[in-house]
Amino acid sequence: MLSRIALRSAAARQSATTALVARGSASDVAGVRDEKNFPRPVRGEPGKVRLGFVPEEWFQFFHSKTGVTGPYTFGVGLATYLFSKEIYVMEHEYYTGLSIFLMVYYATTKFGPKIATWLDKEVDAVESGWNEGRVQNIKDLEQAIEDEKTSQWRAQGQELLIQAKKENVLLQLEAAYRERMMNAYTEVKRRLDYQLEKSNVERRLAQKAMVDWVVTNVTKAITPDQEKQALDRCIADLSALAAKH
Repeated sequence: MLSRIALRSAAARQSATTALVARGSASDVAGVRDEKNFPRPVRGEPGKVRLGFVPEEWFQFFHSKTGVTGPYTFGVGLATYLFSKEIYVMEHEYYTGLSIFLMVYYATTKFGPKIATWLDKEVDAVESGWNEGRVQNIKDLEQAIEDEKTSQWRAQGQELLIQAKKENVLLQLEAAYRERMMNAYTEVKRRLDYQLEKSNVERRLAQKAMVDWVVTNVTKAITPDQEKQALDRCIADLSALAAKH
């Protein structure tokens, strides 16, 4: 009977674990898991027992009322009552069960820790295998996020580079415009200076020609008598000035 109960408990735990793993995997695939509201199931440790099968809670229940020896006294008294009243008859199956119990107890105490250690290692290996895939998936997603952030940063850098190129082109256009404006200013100033210098030269030539024409005509108009009279008048003026001084 105990073996059937143990098998049913093991099957129930296995089915519950499978359901939890399937539900957890489905939720992980569907989206981001909410660790706060839906934490991942953690493999629980079995409760403490005494004498190999009696739960520790039973002893704690008697301890507050009967002390430390209460649970043992109750167990021995109950067994004595059952045996004395022949409620539990010690027939041949009783001794068979007692023998099986002793063999199971010996096997449990002798090989139980080793088997338990081996089974714990297997469970840890299976659990680590499940977690390894999940952790690797998380790492891949985190790496993908980092790569996406790097790509966005590079895209922003390209935008800045394009903006800098546009500004550089605008500066080049401005420099070309100013250079052309300077060339136009230089050409216009050179032509204006040429026109001014041409006007000045023409004016000087005209003045010189006018002066030469006036001097020539005046010289031609003076007769020798007028020249002699003008010379005598000048000498007389000089003499008068000399007499005054």
